[in-house]
Amino acid sequence: MKRIAVELVPRSEEELRGELKLLKETRLKVDRINIPDLLRCEIRSWEGAAIAQDFYPAMPHIRAMDVDLSKPLAMGNYIKEHNIHEVLVIEGDPPQDMMHTTYPTVSTDVIRKIREELPEVRVYAGIDQYRGSMQQELYRIRRKLQAGATGFFTQPFFDMRFLEMYADMLEGMDVCWGVSPITSERTKSYWERKNQVVFPKKFAPTLEWSVEFARKVLGFAQRNKHCIYLMPIKSNIEAYLSGILK
Repeated sequence: MKRIAVELVPRSEEELRGELKLLKETRLKVDRINIPDLLRCEIRSWEGAAIAQDFYPAMPHIRAMDVDLSKPLAMGNYIKEHNIHEVLVIEGDPPQDMMHTTYPTVSTDVIRKIREELPEVRVYAGIDQYRGSMQQELYRIRRKLQAGATGFFTQPFFDMRFLEMYADMLEGMDVCWGVSPITSERTKSYWERKNQVVFPKKFAPTLEWSVEFARKVLGFAQRNKHCIYLMPIKSNIEAYLSGILK
């Protein structure tokens, strides 16, 4: 198996360090910590990644729409100074208020810019398997490869059949398969409404179902020497991870 990546939200330095210490105490062989860039958090992703590197190698997420192509990367020097060797470029969601400036910048632009300004940094890109057809997403993936992407991290999967179809389509590429627990009807409705997810017939919004599905994806990743990307957003990290490892 290539590696296990875990996403941790940087709500505060104290909470992030607490979750990182908790991870260290599990039997999970974590290889990377992914830090999303959420504007509601007091810590930006690259700052969270610098904290996480006290425990594990870390990968900050860079929102393409935050990058002004006419200027040097705002976080470029910080990434160099803190020896961050990998980043994940995503499109990003529009801000909820007018205080945050965004630009009409797309992921391929930022991938190229990082490769030019930070050639020592490996650049990964996102896959959103829910925003269109597989053919349309494959076109975006190829564009990102041409721009210089090293590999990909997907949105969470909830259906092994769908994941295996993507695995066939992306054979030979460096892909980290996303998994995230859903433990309430409200969260399930969010994924259906915002991401147009169609859940399998036997899906249940419970920790038990989410843990069992993550174990299936972990087994698939191990058999095929792939990467798994665990995203315990809004869930009890200890309960989720200990269930996967039982």
